[in-house]
Amino acid sequence: MAKEWQELLKMTQGKPVTVERVRLVDDDIAIEGSFLLPPLASLSAEDQVFVMAFVRSHGSIKGMEEMFGISYPTVKNRLNRLARRLELVETVKGSPGEEVLDGLERGELSVDEAIRRLEG
Repeated sequence: MAKEWQELLKMTQGKPVTVERVRLVDDDIAIEGSFLLPPLASLSAEDQVFVMAFVRSHGSIKGMEEMFGISYPTVKNRLNRLARRLELVETVKGSPGEEVLDGLERGELSVDEAIRRLEG
């Protein structure tokens, strides 16, 4: 499946994509509609690898420097560029959004409940 995903990323060349059909393989159920891809899926394959490596290194910039053979400023610049592309929710200290994200992080809220609260 990873190969097919890489081919899709090449074909779309970073342009916005809407998925119109989703199939649950094990249940042989298809759902049609208009679905946006999650922000991480819209990144290039190289950026997705970088994000996965960053997570695997537990957010260690030093680990990223060693893994990719690049300098601290290069890692920081790339992370800043990715952060701008993946901006999800801007919060202000003490805002309701921050409380929702804190509840999600503590496991007190489901993702669906957090989204509902942020939209509501």
